[in-house]
Amino acid sequence: MPRSSRTVRLTLPLVAASLLVGGGLSALALGQGSAGAAAGAGRADVAAKPSDDFNGDGYADLVVGASSGTVSGKAEAGYVVVTYGSKNGLDPARKKVISRSTSGVPGAATAKQHFGATFTKGDLDRDGFADLVVGVGGRDASEGSVILWGSASGLTGGTRIATFGRSPQAGDFDGDGTTDLALFAGVPSYGDDPASQPARLWKGPIARTGTPAKTLDFMDKSQWDRGSDQRPDPTCADLDRECENGPRSLSGPVAPEAVGDLNGDGYDDIAMDRYAGDGEWGWGLLYGSPTGFKRERVHGGSGAMAIGDINGDGYDDLVRGDSDYPDYNSRVYVSYGSADGLKEPAQKFDQNTPGVPGAEEEGDSFGRSVAVGDVTGDGYADVAVGAVGEDVGTVAGAGSVVLLRGSADGLTGAGAQVFHQNTAGVPGVAEKDDLFGSATALLDVTGDGHADLAASAVSENARAGAVWSLRGTATGLTAAGSVAFGPKDVAAPNTAAQFGSPLR
Repeated sequence: MPRSSRTVRLTLPLVAASLLVGGGLSALALGQGSAGAAAGAGRADVAAKPSDDFNGDGYADLVVGASSGTVSGKAEAGYVVVTYGSKNGLDPARKKVISRSTSGVPGAATAKQHFGATFTKGDLDRDGFADLVVGVGGRDASEGSVILWGSASGLTGGTRIATFGRSPQAGDFDGDGTTDLALFAGVPSYGDDPASQPARLWKGPIARTGTPAKTLDFMDKSQWDRGSDQRPDPTCADLDRECENGPRSLSGPVAPEAVGDLNGDGYDDIAMDRYAGDGEWGWGLLYGSPTGFKRERVHGGSGAMAIGDINGDGYDDLVRGDSDYPDYNSRVYVSYGSADGLKEPAQKFDQNTPGVPGAEEEGDSFGRSVAVGDVTGDGYADVAVGAVGEDVGTVAGAGSVVLLRGSADGLTGAGAQVFHQNTAGVPGVAEKDDLFGSATALLDVTGDGHADLAASAVSENARAGAVWSLRGTATGLTAAGSVAFGPKDVAAPNTAAQFGSPLR
């Protein structure tokens, strides 16, 4: 199959005015239309990716997780908020709050389930509207995932995917032009040795009953004899009544992080963290193919991951943040894609790299979050890096976000920008341990061809959390016109919600 011409994945912003109160942050929405989901009259001058546009109006939409939010009196039950894009950005009044207490959403709010800790987007039923699959973060993922279906009026309904609630991932893994789902079950407990983690690969399109066109072999048959990583799942008879699709578990647990085509073969791949035993985590890849995933060896280190084409060569590249425990030395690695997969060695960036703002200090956690998208519109994806422990002046742990530029030669520190709550034009005031940059996302919600930055601070306002939006331009990000909002601004549960973890 010829190499696919892919666009980079993005994620992001909004449009509201901000009011500072006692050093904290609240937001006053400036309505850009009626409240709730905006009906989508498609526009010819904007071109949001179908995987980002829930209401088909041509503008990408932002998903904000608040997996620690209290719902129906259940602590840490969790919820997500979708805000819809427009010419003027995101307006908190045009949103949908989704939890397991929302009408039409299957299941019930459960304490410590952390609904919304993971989610993925894609047009599952091939109707032209992106759909949202929401997973959970608690140890018990038996309640499974929920699919919310896109429509001209925004996300609607809810379909349960039983059992598989951990880190769902959408992508065209078999290269047939339809969106597939890679599904992972939870692993309630595990010790020194990796535990077996059931997994499924659903071929798209997926019906609104939650039925895939077919259940594919999760691993390519050539991988079946490669040891414990693909050992048969002893529970598959209980889950599916039969095991005709070969081994259906990974030696895990695994935590899928990002999807993209790293070797340009037209099949999406998954980058993931993976438990290696003895308390150690590493990272690895699942390469897509028409006959199931092919596994790449496990590498040392783990952390946030994002995928996009940084050097514009037609191959997606992998960006990986790495903050080592216990001293949290901070760095970001870029591994460039090629026809043979990722090139080695990876390129390393830290705060000692020429052009990168700041100075490397213990606890900065540069790389705690990463996002990839083309901010400048030059055809090269840029990288947003969260440094949640960065001191701002004398304010410890306030946090910051650094934008690194993509180019034909790859990622560079030249022209890098840094933003935090004391940057002129950014709403709020830097406060101790806000953790600004907890999550980052790049997404063109205004349809102007420039990815905009969404950044969260999950400890803002006593861990209620908040999200900021900075606009993308041809010269980079700008704080002019930047806005922020928190749970109260979208009429969502506020107490210790950690709003903005994650973003997509």
